[in-house]
Amino acid sequence: MSYEPKLAAALSGATLRQLSHWRRASGKQGALLVPEISDSRPILYSFRDVVALRACVKLRKETSLQKIRRAVDTLREDLGEREHLSAYALVAGPDTIYLAAPEQAVDLIRGGNVVIHQLVDVLAPFYKDGRHIPDLLKPRDHVAVDSAVRGGEPVIEGTRIPAAEVAALVRDGVPPDRVSDFYPGVSAAAARDAVDFSDYVDSYVDSSQQVAA
Repeated sequence: MSYEPKLAAALSGATLRQLSHWRRASGKQGALLVPEISDSRPILYSFRDVVALRACVKLRKETSLQKIRRAVDTLREDLGEREHLSAYALVAGPDTIYLAAPEQAVDLIRGGNVVIHQLVDVLAPFYKDGRHIPDLLKPRDHVAVDSAVRGGEPVIEGTRIPAAEVAALVRDGVPPDRVSDFYPGVSAAAARDAVDFSDYVDSYVDSSQQVAA
């Protein structure tokens, strides 16, 4: 499963303009996150990319993009850490960003090790600019995202049925309580959740005009 920018934005909380900005280099600094599957049209993100993007969005709420880029550069160039960005726990602190480990953290801006007591759960729901960004693994009560199920495509919980297909049926005029005629086991509530989630994803078309910094 690959995520087109609109879905990656909806699941991560980034705007479409931010995604575009973050996959480009800035001065001497490299791109913040280049899509793992395809960085040229069509742009396609992986599940790991979405997890990393959520971390970047949460960091951006606490600190500047310049510091985030500097922290990632330190992680890559100074510490030699070359795993996918989603493999690391990055935590914003007062005027810095930490690489968190089980017992201590590395200060990626000022150097040195410190002890931190709380990590941010990048999968948990949060708010950004007044918008509710849903839980990554359960964006709606009856919609689930599991990298082991259809590669992470949003599906009706407990099934392999794509939420987008259920939403398309309802938008084509099938009442939610009749969706089970096409997909046995999909309740009316699940069908409504699929439509609600699809509406949320579609709302990211207009968010591309938001400021990227």
